[in-house]
Amino acid sequence: MTFIFIIVSTILISLLSFVGVLVVTFTRLRLQNGILILVALSAGAMFGNAVFHLLPETVELSKTGPFSLFTSLLILTFAFVLSFQFEQWFSWHHCHNKDHCEPRHPWGHLILLSDFVHNFVDGIIIATAFILSPSIGVFTTVAIALHEIPQELGDYAVLIHSGWSKRQAVWSNFAVSLTAIAGGTVGYFLTQSFSFAVPFLVPFAAGSFLYIATSDLIPELKHQTKAKEISLQSFIFVSALVFMILATLLE
Repeated sequence: MTFIFIIVSTILISLLSFVGVLVVTFTRLRLQNGILILVALSAGAMFGNAVFHLLPETVELSKTGPFSLFTSLLILTFAFVLSFQFEQWFSWHHCHNKDHCEPRHPWGHLILLSDFVHNFVDGIIIATAFILSPSIGVFTTVAIALHEIPQELGDYAVLIHSGWSKRQAVWSNFAVSLTAIAGGTVGYFLTQSFSFAVPFLVPFAAGSFLYIATSDLIPELKHQTKAKEISLQSFIFVSALVFMILATLLE
């Protein structure tokens, strides 16, 4: 059943690649406001998932697993730094603002290459979460989904901006998103075959989530100047965070 949950979850994540074409008929203002709300929701969910689910699990695993707490924290730090370096060198950025989307590299192929790796890692993270428990798997999938929606919108905009047709952008993005399923499959069999896989992947996932939330998503919310938008985004962010806290207490 765990494997089925992983496959279903990664398929759902892959289908989110179609979100770009589904919202293309929205007005620019509605689209932009909707993206920023999703960014706030994603930031709170990812940060809360890392701090209140993955980090406590890391501590518990360090008591019985092959890695000490210090080593686990080193793995978390390694994932954080690796995410930063990957973003720096391969432009793994999340262009949530369609009006000001200026990718460092105009080539759509590079965007797809970075997404290829990103989605594969997401699949591994989902598999690791479901191995820990179904509830952590669901929360992690939701957090990744909330993060994927604004990212897919941004990627779609980048590909169109790079000269791709709408059909090419949609189907190329979908093909690349299927690597999440491959990552989920690899992650499942990796955790079944190697006893150190889960104790390694859990802090690794926590480090990745912390980087995306604090360095990539939250800064996107700091550009607003209108009190109404700031209040709404703050409320959404805190609500997602509180939901993750309550979910932890109810487990």
